[in-house]
Amino acid sequence: MVSKNFWKPIIHSSTALILLTTLNTAWPLVSLAQSKPQPKVNSATSSLFTDYLLGGGDRIRVNVFEAPEYTGEYQIPPGGEINMPLIGSIPVSGLTTQQAADEIARRYARFLKRPLISVNLLAPRPINVFVAGEVTRPGSYSLSLQGTGGNNPGVQYPTVLAALTTAEGVTLAADVTKVQLRRQVGRSGEQVISLDLKQITQTGRIPIDITLRDGDTIFVPTATDFNVAEARNLFAASYAASRTAPRRVAITGQVYRPGSYLVAAGGGNDSGGLPTVMRAIQLSGGITSQADVRNIKVRRPTRTDKEQTLNINLWELLQSGDLNQDVVVQDGDTIIVPTAIQVNTAEVTQLATTTLSPATIKVGVVGEVKRPGVTDLQPNSSLNQALLAAGGFNDARASSSSVDLVRLNPNGTVTKRAVKVDFSKGINEETNPILRNNDVIVVNRSVLARTGDTLGAVTAPLAPVFSIISLFRLLGF
Repeated sequence: MVSKNFWKPIIHSSTALILLTTLNTAWPLVSLAQSKPQPKVNSATSSLFTDYLLGGGDRIRVNVFEAPEYTGEYQIPPGGEINMPLIGSIPVSGLTTQQAADEIARRYARFLKRPLISVNLLAPRPINVFVAGEVTRPGSYSLSLQGTGGNNPGVQYPTVLAALTTAEGVTLAADVTKVQLRRQVGRSGEQVISLDLKQITQTGRIPIDITLRDGDTIFVPTATDFNVAEARNLFAASYAASRTAPRRVAITGQVYRPGSYLVAAGGGNDSGGLPTVMRAIQLSGGITSQADVRNIKVRRPTRTDKEQTLNINLWELLQSGDLNQDVVVQDGDTIIVPTAIQVNTAEVTQLATTTLSPATIKVGVVGEVKRPGVTDLQPNSSLNQALLAAGGFNDARASSSSVDLVRLNPNGTVTKRAVKVDFSKGINEETNPILRNNDVIVVNRSVLARTGDTLGAVTAPLAPVFSIISLFRLLGF
């Protein structure tokens, strides 16, 4: 017969095994002090360290098994230390719940034999993140968490996209394929991971790494190359800057009213209501006949104090309907419409019928024409067209061989030149130049008309005397 003492160690061992099994089943979400330590993560890893790090404002519960008098709930103060029975102040800020449980167990080991500790996260604090780079409002933001849980389960963290939206969206100068998320690991390490927001929006696959933790920094770099085909996609993205906010832009060069304009979305224009380069040109009065629409440039300021230069070909837009060439403008942009080196008369005529040109220009025709005055003409009209619109020459008095063209230049100077008139010629600079807004055409008197007017002026005072002489002759004196 086997002695009772023989079974005691076996019974105690079985009881201990059952107890440990029960603990593991009952508290699957807690961090036990006896758990396997977490491996360190290198800063160059492709996956971010995502465990929750405790900090001031978190509400936690510390369970000391088989010692309920030491168990309690704590609101971690800003300093990051909680005060527990027997062991006093314990710094837990910057630790995971498991690391905090390990530290508490180490302290209680002086008073308890094999202490078994768990730490539960009851209510997470709002997290503070910093958003920098190409966003509308860089700075620090406080974002709220939702839900509760033990270590990570049940806690819904804000995402990178939510943070960018809070910062009022990325600018149009941003490179959203290389957004950086920087995270502190422990008390000395840092991780950096690159996120391709363009791919995320195209595929709909959101990695877990896109969720934020307290102290994270999001950096949106400036694009080194500008792709006009992708510009509108960025403008329409949910994490982009407001699509309805007006943008202040400057426009210079070959437009009728250079200056600063507030370009807003909406309105009837070929850009579909978007605040685009074409919309800005329309607000500035349209292009002149000297404009080179193939080489329009947009100078765009960035957050790195460097300018982006965008090359726009609006002629390609007019020919093929490629709306990607009509770039959406951004606040602070400068649009430069250069002067064409050579003016193609066929292209000038075609441009006059587009919305790039103003509806009409005003040209003054004075002197010996049938209807002198200010005439409204289609943009890029020629001198011959202006003369015909004024009724043509006053045949009895006009000098029809040449006229004077008076032009007010953009720099404030006035030029005057004689232009030989030839109605049989098409548009050309010598005999039938293209007119600009506010040009004045002066049709002079012929030599015969000037002579007659001079004689008339001289003989006018003697007219009464000649009348009396004629009267005497009629009476026979």
